[in-house]
Amino acid sequence: MDVNERIKAVLAEHAMVLFMKGTPQFPMCGFSSRGASFHAVNVLADPEIRAALPHYANWPTFPQLFIQGELIGGCDIIEDLHAAGELERMAADVLGALHG
Repeated sequence: MDVNERIKAVLAEHAMVLFMKGTPQFPMCGFSSRGASFHAVNVLADPEIRAALPHYANWPTFPQLFIQGELIGGCDIIEDLHAAGELERMAADVLGALHG
């Protein structure tokens, strides 16, 4: 399976995916340490995904948050959504769809 297929498989398997530097238990960037309920992919541990994802998503930096397979954005966008209460609503919508 090539790296783009691996990215697609992760996005298909999980409703919320955060491609991040580090892990939720040991984040390597400020935003990643703020936490939420999501599937995390440590791009530092997978150089192929780290190199390919910016091209795949057309987004140059990490973290990258995907919900339902759609890129939501990086750190600034995620922080803005969180501050406005939208990120929690989006997460609740996903959880409701999965369990409803």
